[in-house]
Amino acid sequence: MPIVFSAIVPHPPILIPTIGKENINQLKATSDSYLKLEQDLYASQAETIIIISPHGHSQEQAFTINLSPEFKGNFEKFGDLTTKFSLSGDIELAHQIKEKLETKIPLQLISETELDHGSSVPIYILTKHLPKIKIIPLYYSGLTLAAHYDFGQMIKSKLLNSSARIAIIASGDLSHKLSKNAPAGYSPKGKKFDKKLIDNLLKKETGEIIKFKPELIADAGECGLKSIMILLGVLESMKYEPQLLSYESPFGVGYLTMNFKL
Repeated sequence: MPIVFSAIVPHPPILIPTIGKENINQLKATSDSYLKLEQDLYASQAETIIIISPHGHSQEQAFTINLSPEFKGNFEKFGDLTTKFSLSGDIELAHQIKEKLETKIPLQLISETELDHGSSVPIYILTKHLPKIKIIPLYYSGLTLAAHYDFGQMIKSKLLNSSARIAIIASGDLSHKLSKNAPAGYSPKGKKFDKKLIDNLLKKETGEIIKFKPELIADAGECGLKSIMILLGVLESMKYEPQLLSYESPFGVGYLTMNFKL
């Protein structure tokens, strides 16, 4: 099986030690979960990471694949002028995915070297001991949840014929409205959304997630649901076991870390 690792991760920049400093302790559960995932990713011997981010270059009516031969990450916009990293892109696999999908779905191709923080935070933490691993960033669209699930299934149809060992990571935070001091304000539907999503993920009730009402999603103020839907599309019909590593919300934003044991 070419798909050897899959997970959902949050992307708060405070997880970067030079940014979070002593405040990292407020995200200890998430930090510990990332450490577990880093170890599992290393053990999987993955050669390429497909990272699905909500904060890259996106289009309302098309999905996006970043085909850059090299990627660079930094955290300057968060006040860290020193932490930098670079990784190679998997041009060959990205082109193969493009050729497989471009006649079947609306697809935009870009070549941007700089990673958005939805990609750079998890990639930086998870690849500390994998300097030669390649990455392919994907960005979701304004299309429906069902369309994102279908997109994931189409990607899987290509990956199953690949000789590479591939990791799939869905980057995204859950509700941004869990408390009165939350960055997007407070909504009582935020906690309802997070609980419902986590329960459905653990029970493998993908069909229930696809049926989430747009009003609930909008009121939750999330940024990770469509990343998760693409991942679930990739995992469709595969044997996997959801493993909840952590969920916490010290700043009014839901941070879910979940491993999908293959």
